[in-house]
Amino acid sequence: MSDPASPHLSVVIPVYNEEPNLPTLFARLYPVLDALGRPYEIVFTNDGSADRSMELLRAQHAARPDVTRVVDFNANYGQHMAIMAAFERVRGEVVVTLDADLQDPPEEIPKLLEKIDAGHDYVGGVRLNRQDSLFRTWASKLINVVRHHTTNIEMTDQGCMLRAYRRAVVDAVVRSGAINTFIPALAYSFAGNPAEVGVRHDERHAGISNYSFYKLVRLNFDLITGFSLAPLQLFTLFALVCAAGSFLLVLVLAYRRLVLGAEAEGIFTLFGIVFFLLSVAMVGIGLIGEYVGRTYQVVRARQQYHVREMLETKTRAP
Repeated sequence: MSDPASPHLSVVIPVYNEEPNLPTLFARLYPVLDALGRPYEIVFTNDGSADRSMELLRAQHAARPDVTRVVDFNANYGQHMAIMAAFERVRGEVVVTLDADLQDPPEEIPKLLEKIDAGHDYVGGVRLNRQDSLFRTWASKLINVVRHHTTNIEMTDQGCMLRAYRRAVVDAVVRSGAINTFIPALAYSFAGNPAEVGVRHDERHAGISNYSFYKLVRLNFDLITGFSLAPLQLFTLFALVCAAGSFLLVLVLAYRRLVLGAEAEGIFTLFGIVFFLLSVAMVGIGLIGEYVGRTYQVVRARQQYHVREMLETKTRAP
């Protein structure tokens, strides 16, 4: 079984309104981990679920108190905070993250552990035969291309939650105090010997994805702005090109004014230039605000989540 005081493996699972999926997850996950033959624990974080997810987690803790721990948030703080709360409490030397919707099958966990045992400190899953919609698949590929050219984060499949980390990498993530940073990318930046492995990808077992289009855009924007100054640098370059183009256009308009005389259409050209430059300025202000906002969130150091209850078996001190 497992020694709750010193597990070798910690499996971290954020849960938000996953009532239809949890019974099947329990039925598949525990046998997989039992068969590994190494001490383990499972840390669920209930991220303010509005359904019966917490009731099911409470019942599962009662059924397997030796290996089950539950962090219960008082409200919904998002997947990032759910994982960070679990990272702050894990006891294993190896930490695996897994979604509760069963799209990343728990039966694939041994593949990641083989890579960890081979000496890697970070192993990312790469979804084979993705079962997502065509839009989400191509949007993910587009973001991967943008990330590849704007950051030094090398991940084939940034959207796969099935990942394994050595404890040192997880501890570095916790010490970083990151607030709105994409955890797999942050962990990658602390890894010394990362690797990837192909994993099966299934259709969602039940329910619908909790990630709206806005959340997906927000997540990927965090990824790009959180690990690179490239957006600011590219915008500065673009602004310089616009300034040079505008200056040349002013010279052309001045020439036409002095040589050809007043032209009514010149007013509309000027309006077009002004509106374009205003839109560029607004984009720049928003981009700068994004970076300033990140700095503000770190500086204010406000508590990011509140744990209402912690279900776990107390261990005796040696």
